[in-house]
Amino acid sequence: MKIEINWRKNISHLKKRISLFILILEAMKKLIFSFQADICRTLGHPKRLEIIEALSEGDKNVTELAERLGIRKANTSQHLAALRSKGLIVARREGLNIYYSIANPRIITACGIMREVLFEQLEKGGKLAKKFRA
Repeated sequence: MKIEINWRKNISHLKKRISLFILILEAMKKLIFSFQADICRTLGHPKRLEIIEALSEGDKNVTELAERLGIRKANTSQHLAALRSKGLIVARREGLNIYYSIANPRIITACGIMREVLFEQLEKGGKLAKKFRA
């Protein structure tokens, strides 16, 4: 018995599946960009970047962070809640205190890279300013 395969039909079906797969990948890519923008908005506050820097040195509680940042505990807690809601930091209870830490060390790396880019831009801007003054 000879089995006849309709290659054109199979190829057409495969093309439709590939097109659907590409559409799904594009939608996922847009979703990731949306999540990334959300994280960047959360990190868009200077005090939150200060918190990230402080926590890069080790776990801290609200009181320690508030003193370091020079802001009230209530305000510090709001910033911590925003960072925690995006999974950038984690909390652990130790007795009566809650200690916060960085969720993933690559967050520190990413913030450090952005700071390096900023310094490079400022340096170039300084050179440009000197060039225009001369």
